[in-house]
Amino acid sequence: MIFRQFFDAASSTYTYFLASRIGGEALIIDPVKEQLAQYATLIEQLGVRLVHAIDTHTHADHITALGDLRDTTHCTTIMGELSQAKCVSQHVCDGELLKVDGITLGAVYTPGHTDESFSFVLEPAAPSAVFTGDVLLIRGTGRTDFQGGDAHRSWDSIVNRLFRLPDSVTVYPAHDYKGWSASSIGEEKRFNPRLAGKTEAEYVAIMHALKLPSPALMDIAVPANLACGQTGMPPTRHA
Repeated sequence: MIFRQFFDAASSTYTYFLASRIGGEALIIDPVKEQLAQYATLIEQLGVRLVHAIDTHTHADHITALGDLRDTTHCTTIMGELSQAKCVSQHVCDGELLKVDGITLGAVYTPGHTDESFSFVLEPAAPSAVFTGDVLLIRGTGRTDFQGGDAHRSWDSIVNRLFRLPDSVTVYPAHDYKGWSASSIGEEKRFNPRLAGKTEAEYVAIMHALKLPSPALMDIAVPANLACGQTGMPPTRHA
C-alpha cells in the first residue's frame, strides 16, 4: 500500500493519501483546496485513479478540496450521514465500510468536536491505523465549543469508541500544531494530558475552560465547505 501525508502550513492540516499500488486506485482524507496542485501531481506521477475524497467533518479553518477533486478526477466525495453538506456524493453511516482496490476503511461516528464528525479505521477487521479528524489529536483533543460540539460527546467518542481500538493502532489526526505527525492509541491513553488519568467531569471542565478564539477563516470556510469548497472566488486568508 502507498501512504502519503501532506501538510498545509497555514491551517496546520494533515491530508492523507492512500493507494493500493502504482497504477491502482486511491483515496484521500481531509484534502485542502490550496494544496490541490500537490495532490494532482502525486496522482499523475503514480498513475492512480482517485476513487474517494473524504472529509472527516465540516472544517472551520480551511477550505476543502472535495469539490475540486470531484470535478477534476470524477471521484466520489464522502462525508458522514449527519453532514449538512448536501453537495457530497455519498453520506456514510456508523459501521459502513469503504473499499478501494484492496484498501478498506471503516466509518466510526465520533461526535464531540462537531456533531457530524466521523473517524475512519484502516482495515477494521485487523486495525492498523485510525484517521481521527479533529476529535482526537496528538496529546490533545479538538475544541468542542461550536458547530454542535459537546465535551461530553467528545469524551464518549474518544474513551468509549477510539480507545477501544488496540493500543498499537496508529493515530493520524487532521491537525497538529507542534510538529508531531502521528501517535498511537496506547500513547494517547497514557500521555494525553486532557485524558490520561482524568474523569469525564474533569475532561469536560478542561474543555469548557479553554476559551479559544474562533478560527480566522471560520466565516468563510464553513459555508464554503458546506458547498464542498466551491466558493466562486479564491479563498482569502485573514491574519
